[in-house]
Amino acid sequence: MENRTTAETFPPGEFIRDELEARGWSQDDLAQILGRQISVVNALIKGKRTISPDLASDLGAAFGTSAELWMNLETAYQLFINGENDKAVAVRAMLFEKAPIKEMVRRNWIEPTQDWSVLQDRLLNFLGIRSIDEQPVLAHAAKKSTSYGTVTPSQGAWLARAKQLGETVHVNSRFSLESFAAAIRHLKQLLEDPAQLSEVPRILASAGVRLLVIENIAHSKIDGACLWLDDTSPVIILSLRYDRLDHAWYLIMHEGGHVHNGDGKDGRAILDLNLVGDEAQSFEDKSEIEKQADIFAENALIDRAEFEDWISRTKPLYSKAKIVGFARRVHVHPALVLGQLQHRNEVMWSHSREMLVKARHFLTSTALTDGFGQVLSVHLEDFKLSHYPGARRTLDREV
Repeated sequence: MENRTTAETFPPGEFIRDELEARGWSQDDLAQILGRQISVVNALIKGKRTISPDLASDLGAAFGTSAELWMNLETAYQLFINGENDKAVAVRAMLFEKAPIKEMVRRNWIEPTQDWSVLQDRLLNFLGIRSIDEQPVLAHAAKKSTSYGTVTPSQGAWLARAKQLGETVHVNSRFSLESFAAAIRHLKQLLEDPAQLSEVPRILASAGVRLLVIENIAHSKIDGACLWLDDTSPVIILSLRYDRLDHAWYLIMHEGGHVHNGDGKDGRAILDLNLVGDEAQSFEDKSEIEKQADIFAENALIDRAEFEDWISRTKPLYSKAKIVGFARRVHVHPALVLGQLQHRNEVMWSHSREMLVKARHFLTSTALTDGFGQVLSVHLEDFKLSHYPGARRTLDREV
C-alpha cells in the first residue's frame, strides 16, 4: 500500500476495508493482530470511530505503512466533514446579516428550523427575493435627503411584513383622491376624543386605504411607512413606538400626506424614521417629499395659518390654560397642540406632560396589528379579513 496522504473525502475505514480484502483478512483477524476488540475494528470500518494516534501507530505496523498516513487520512476526512458544516455556518451568517432572524422567528414571521437551506428559502420567500445577494424592492427610505434605498436589515424585514399584511386587509371601495379627501375631513371631526382613534381604520378603508399597526423592531427607529400594492391600493403602516395621542394622529396624517401625494407609487415604500420624539429632524433638514407630507399633516390636524397666528400672539407664555383654550377653539385634544409646540421647539418636552394621553390601545383594538402582544399566524394564507374593514384578527395570541 502506498503512503497516500489524502482521503479524497472517504472515511479511513474504506481504506482499512481495502487492505483487509487485499490480504484476505477478516475483521476478526485484524482485531487479533491489533490486540483490540472486534467491535473496535468494526467501528473503524463503518466510520463510527475516529483514528487516535495509538490506533494510527498500530495500523501502520499491521499494514506496513507509517502512522502518519492513517492520521492524515483521518484529518483529511474530518476536515471535509467540518468543511461542509463551515458552508452551513457561512450561509447562516449571511442570512443573519440579511435580516433579524431571531426576532422574526420570535414574532412568528418565519418558522424556525435547524436546516440552513430551509431557513434560506423561508427568508427569501419572506423578503420576496430570489437570491441572498438581491435587495428587496420595497427597501426605500424617502425620509433621508441622501442615501435613497439605504435601509437596515431590520427595516427591510419590517417593510416586507407590511406588504404581506397589507395584502390581507379588505377595503370597501376603490381609492380616489376625492374619497380620500372625504375621509380626511371625517377624521378631522374625531380629534377631540382619544377613543375616536378606533374609528380610523374603518374610515380609511371606506376610502380604499389600508391601515396596519406593526410594532417597531428594536433600534430600527421606524415611525411609519406608506406603500402601494398597486396604483389604487395604498397602505399606511404605523409602528406606534411612542404611545402618545399626538404622535398617533400626526403619523396617520403624515402618512396620509404621502398617500395624497402619490409617494411610493414606483413600488418602493416610503419609510419614515424618527418623525416624532426628541430625535426628530427639523423641518428645514428634511427632504422635499417629507416637507410636503409634514405640511399636509399639520394642516389636517390644525390649520397651519391659524396655529402660527396663535403662536405669534402667545409665545413665549404657553400656559396650560392657553393651550387648552386654543385646543377647544380648533376642536382638537390639547395633546395635539402641545405636541406641535414641542415639535417646533416652542416648549420643552417636559411641558404639561399630563396632557399627553396614551392612545395606542384605541388604534390596535380595531387595526390589523402585529406586535404589542399580538402574534399573527406565520401562514398568512390562513386568513383574510372578511369582517368590517380595518378590523384586527389574530389566530395566535400571546398571553
